[in-house]
Amino acid sequence: MMAVDVAGDSERQLGTLQSGILYGVSVGPGDPELIAIKGVRILQQADVVAYPSGRDGEPGLAERIVAPWLQPKQIRLPLYFSFARVPDIQQQAWTAASDCVWEHLKSGRSVAFACEGDAGFYGTFAYLSQTLRLRYPEARIEVVPGVISPIAAAAALGIPLVARDRKLAVLPALYAVGELEQALDWADAVVLLKVSSSYVQVWDILQSRDLLASSWVVVRATQPGQEILADLRDRRDLKLPYFSLLVVQTRSPIGLHTSQ
Repeated sequence: MMAVDVAGDSERQLGTLQSGILYGVSVGPGDPELIAIKGVRILQQADVVAYPSGRDGEPGLAERIVAPWLQPKQIRLPLYFSFARVPDIQQQAWTAASDCVWEHLKSGRSVAFACEGDAGFYGTFAYLSQTLRLRYPEARIEVVPGVISPIAAAAALGIPLVARDRKLAVLPALYAVGELEQALDWADAVVLLKVSSSYVQVWDILQSRDLLASSWVVVRATQPGQEILADLRDRRDLKLPYFSLLVVQTRSPIGLHTSQ
């Protein structure tokens, strides 16, 4: 990986961090070099670097992404976020995480929270920051935006998602068949995140609309082992990992000299 030291670049006047601030640093979908320069600076200068804890004792994706940029002296703070879809259990986890972060903030330490993708786009940082604001209104929070997985997937495919008057729909998961049907009705491109758990159902819908030839699955976009699966007409029985998303173009490809 290219060596980058942005922590002490006086020519760019990249100042030091203020104490007692929580920074939500968007770290992108997987490639550590997709983090914004500002994000790298904050990750290198923060007193504490927090991230969602991994499962079964293994590092989570956000932790793996930021690992090349961190400094030995920094405090590393894994935070537990429940995957259970039970509101009370989730709230307990968010409360515990926000309390843990607040202990560092009130002691004057800066905290950088590494969030996969973009902190404001289906990210864990939303839960942490909102809970922190509710419990500790005096908390100071800043966000560094980043690359989201739909954009990374389009780059991997070498296609624009939308242009001109075309419309884009992004679904976080298939919670109801009707949601996908509606999106396919009005959007020119549809991105379905977390497609692995509902892939067969989605495949059947796309087949009924003759859209399988203009659909792609991108697995682990920008991560090691990235895989692109094109023309899904004969791929109904795919077994996909968690980090898989689906891109569908409901209209013909964007042309340079057409009205599309």
